[in-house]
Amino acid sequence: MAPLIHDRVHVALAIALLCHVVSLRAQEPAWTARRVEATRAALEEAVSRFENAARSQAYSEELRGQARSEAAAIRQRLAEGDFEVGDRVVLLVRGQAELSDTFVVGPGRLLELPQVGEIYLRGVLHSELEAYLTEQLDRYIREPVVHARALIRISILGSVTRPGYYLLPAETPVADALMLVGGPTPEAKVNVVWIERGSERIWEGEALQVAIREGRTIDELNLRDGDQIVVPRRSTFALGGVTGILVAVSSILFALTTIL
Repeated sequence: MAPLIHDRVHVALAIALLCHVVSLRAQEPAWTARRVEATRAALEEAVSRFENAARSQAYSEELRGQARSEAAAIRQRLAEGDFEVGDRVVLLVRGQAELSDTFVVGPGRLLELPQVGEIYLRGVLHSELEAYLTEQLDRYIREPVVHARALIRISILGSVTRPGYYLLPAETPVADALMLVGGPTPEAKVNVVWIERGSERIWEGEALQVAIREGRTIDELNLRDGDQIVVPRRSTFALGGVTGILVAVSSILFALTTIL
């Protein structure tokens, strides 16, 4: 499968920005099993907690049933991994220009890399991606220096300079995501920003304002592919839609962490 980005200027720009987000990462992220960057150890601990709750007579049957469902969902995640067909992975391999690009997960959850071939991602968590790809590429490259991140597709709509769809690492602070699109316009009602998932507002009001001020990340807010950050205009409380949405491919490599 061909890479999405062929313009090496984008890769050079990304390398220049790679270390920037390290200082912006929240110092004490709140743990939750639903975080996209949750580790295998954290998920296994969550399974144990839910299964203990499911067996406890201290809880109602309804709560025990919910705990069993949560445990089953996490076990499925541990077995299947986090990657689906169509997901995007940004990869930087020191000294390997052909492998320093953005790639799409293909049918069978396969990542096809130039001069390497197919790498199977079933069972791999987002948090395991870099170590896993390092192990796989070690078969072809001597002591490879590999940096990799999964990207999350977020829409940033409304009264911002460049509304559109953006592919961002989970470690990106929401405030940085808003700056990436050029920031709010003069007409923006910045104190009434909200985040939608489908027709439901999952973050809004003071809770979201505090999260933005504290530098909380996409991961810490549990955002997923397809979620929308909406910045309304002062003249209207809610925007029904935004026309002329831009597909901002250049944002794919923005704000990667812990690389170089």
